[in-house]
Amino acid sequence: MKVTPLGLYCEPGGFHVDPTRAVDRAVISHGHADHARPGHAAVLATPETLAIMRARFGEDRAGDTQQPLRYGESVTINGVRLTLHPAGHVLGSAQVALEWQGSRIVVSGDYKRRRDPTCAGFVPVECDVFVTEATFALPVFRHPPDSHEIRRLLDSVALFPERAHVVGAYALGKTQRIIALLREAGWDRPIHLHGAVEKLCTLYESLGVPLGALLPVPKGLKRGHPPILAGEIVIAPPSAEATPWARRLADPVTCAASGWMTVRQRAKLRAVELPLIISDHADWDELLQTIDDVRAPEVWVTHGRDDALVHALSLKGIRGRALHLVGREDEEDEGAPEALGEETTP
Repeated sequence: MKVTPLGLYCEPGGFHVDPTRAVDRAVISHGHADHARPGHAAVLATPETLAIMRARFGEDRAGDTQQPLRYGESVTINGVRLTLHPAGHVLGSAQVALEWQGSRIVVSGDYKRRRDPTCAGFVPVECDVFVTEATFALPVFRHPPDSHEIRRLLDSVALFPERAHVVGAYALGKTQRIIALLREAGWDRPIHLHGAVEKLCTLYESLGVPLGALLPVPKGLKRGHPPILAGEIVIAPPSAEATPWARRLADPVTCAASGWMTVRQRAKLRAVELPLIISDHADWDELLQTIDDVRAPEVWVTHGRDDALVHALSLKGIRGRALHLVGREDEEDEGAPEALGEETTP
């Protein structure tokens, strides 16, 4: 594997993994925009990731040729054996395992270790080199159980029935996971959706992930119409509460579902009234557990809080290398309504 301006490149295989710009041959770990880009000539990914790319980019921009590869299946490219394993991040997310001349390198992509009812769970794969993210690689990041945060949301809904609760969560993965967790917690009423998250919810259901009753937030209300959706749960992209779109809602309680909500100053700066620590990335303890599980003597860190993780690796006798890959984004940057250009006006 070689680090290039476009990202990780497998020299003997002749392909990139999650390249930052269009290339001839790309292996894509998952459908988030900082990993999946439009315009590649050939794309290999899980069937679900390919479906997500088609939904987001259009059929003609998701790869001139598209090769689906299911979890556990292998293909050999110029002598490199490539296998995809579940990453537990979002639907279709995969770790990319590459074997060549007796060595194995595993590129994790983004991943989490928590159970997620909307996608396959992470599977550790032993390897010689493990390429990991480090989004939450500081000891302060120890995420509480998801059920605890969902209960806090439902308790707030019960406490403030005259207000709408608007949960900021980005469109791919987090939105569907929160819906599924709410269903597991017993919320069987319709969940209302901002227009920017509807499309991917429909796609998830078409791919076999049940989400229950979903309704769009009503549009076209006349000026002076009474505020709507008191006592209801609304899911919208991050920062949607700060746009004119939110004015139609009944005194909304602003919520945000993110691992970054551990940092109180982040919540305060965003004027988040109910921060929910629900992350689609591994926290500090889970990162270290993963390093132990894969038993790799060498670990490369693609992006994030790499200093603390590389230091922790050295204490374990593991060689750590910070790659500083460009083009990787924080969890909350994906799918803001301003970027999507949807539902930003009343």
